[in-house]
Amino acid sequence: MIRKLRFKLILAAILSLFFVLFAIMLIVSVISYRNIIRDADEVLSILAENNGNFPDMENYYRENSSSNSRLDSLELPYESRYFTVQLTEDGEIIRSDMGNIAAVDSEAAAEFALSVLDNQNTGGFIGDYRYMVVNSDNSEITILFLDCGGKLSTWKTLVLTCSVVSAAGLAAVFLLLLFLSGRIVKPFAENHEKQRRFITDAGHELKTPLAIISADMEILEADFGENEWISDVQAQTKRLTELTNNLITLSRLDEETTEQPGTEVSLSDLAEEAFRSFQGPAKTQEKTLTGEIEPGITVHGDEKALRQLISVLLDNAMKYSDPGGRITITLEKQKNQIRLRVYNTTEYISREHLKHLFDRFYRTDQSRNSETGGYGLGLSIAAAAVSSHKGKISASTEDEKSLLITVLLPVFQLHSRPM
Repeated sequence: MIRKLRFKLILAAILSLFFVLFAIMLIVSVISYRNIIRDADEVLSILAENNGNFPDMENYYRENSSSNSRLDSLELPYESRYFTVQLTEDGEIIRSDMGNIAAVDSEAAAEFALSVLDNQNTGGFIGDYRYMVVNSDNSEITILFLDCGGKLSTWKTLVLTCSVVSAAGLAAVFLLLLFLSGRIVKPFAENHEKQRRFITDAGHELKTPLAIISADMEILEADFGENEWISDVQAQTKRLTELTNNLITLSRLDEETTEQPGTEVSLSDLAEEAFRSFQGPAKTQEKTLTGEIEPGITVHGDEKALRQLISVLLDNAMKYSDPGGRITITLEKQKNQIRLRVYNTTEYISREHLKHLFDRFYRTDQSRNSETGGYGLGLSIAAAAVSSHKGKISASTEDEKSLLITVLLPVFQLHSRPM
């Protein structure tokens, strides 16, 4: 549990930082790109207003002093590399002005112009060139091209630099969190370990007086015969003993440092054994118990925990199935995993309860649970047993009138026994 808490802490911090950095990079990149387009379109507008040439910039800025131009620079004509192509609507080249650019010749300019004419757009990018289409009154078309290669290269460098710096920052933060998260969760780990040890120690301490009380009640019953008070004490002692054993089991399964024994356990035999043991109670309660258990499935793990897992799932299905209900246990080996499923019909179970079924002391129906004598620990023990074997457990319902609990165990722990 502490390891999962540490992992979630690191994951939450890294994801939060990633999304923040990504949002900042996206905003900066979009704003920078839009500024490039805005500046280019403003230069093209100046050229379009002056037949493809720059006017006297000093007079131009003086006459347009009220505009919100970002390009108030007398050096603008000398900083801009551009060319123009004039052609008819049919695509016949009339004239090209290549005097203000060296990287493009007349043939390339003509290809650019014809490509723009085919696209039928009045503005946009073609390669590194921003263009603007100007229609004249004599059915001639003038296309202005402005070289934005330098600014686009700077923009790409900015995006790449931000990406590399952000990735390096994420890696640095990850390493720091990997180091610091251990110290952050250390108090919780110590507290969890103290609680686990307390439950285990207290459970073992309680088992002795409970055993003595149970033995004394048997002696009293033998001396004085059965009566209401002795029976009540025996029943409550039995419940306390069961609760104590369940808490000790949970504490043992929660101990993350304990490695699973390397013994090979026949999961098929355990399922068959549990299936047979519940046939009698099912018949007594007039419920239908069926099983589809594939033979020869084995797993390396804790036999006691696996036995208790299957028993808990069947016991839970038996307790909470409706009168005359159906219960099915299925064990099969799939391509990548082993799947154990226990299905039962029930009077009603809300989908809202499913996510809490494996919580400790959680009971979906207090009145119903008082009848069955449960503590809300059975499925918690099952979940802990599955977790200790590196598996997954889940609950689902199709119609809120049935419950299906599915256990998946990873393939690397599983082996098939020869038939």
